[in-house]
Amino acid sequence: MSEHHATICWRRTSSDFTYDHYNRAHDIRFKNGGIVLPASSAPEFRGDADRVDPEEAFVASLSSCHMLTFLAICARRRLVVDAYEDEPVGYLEKGEGGRFWMSRVVLRPQVKFGVGTNVDADTLAGIHHKSHEECFIANSVTTRVTIEPR
Repeated sequence: MSEHHATICWRRTSSDFTYDHYNRAHDIRFKNGGIVLPASSAPEFRGDADRVDPEEAFVASLSSCHMLTFLAICARRRLVVDAYEDEPVGYLEKGEGGRFWMSRVVLRPQVKFGVGTNVDADTLAGIHHKSHEECFIANSVTTRVTIEPR
């Protein structure tokens, strides 16, 4: 149906290439290099705290997809949304065999509807449920994703 591309660029800047010393900093390029996201491993894995790590990008991707799906559903239902904020949290844990994995992500969206748009708690929960079911990214992962509206 569609293709989505990114380019990952890394160059060694350390004098040696040992686990303790090689640099983790790299760039993720989107849109033919027009958008550059400075990235690294997480600080816990000797990464640069000033750059986005893959775990954060994964959590943000799930949150962003959920939000965009939520907004599309609301627009189709003519429910005016003025603001949407989320502070998602991903949990990196050891799974079977001691391998790390993003076992779960909790989305905590806060939605502000437009004046005159009244949405009760059950309707809001239903829209979030449908958003999760239709989210492309959530449909692509085994991570458990839960929504806890604020």
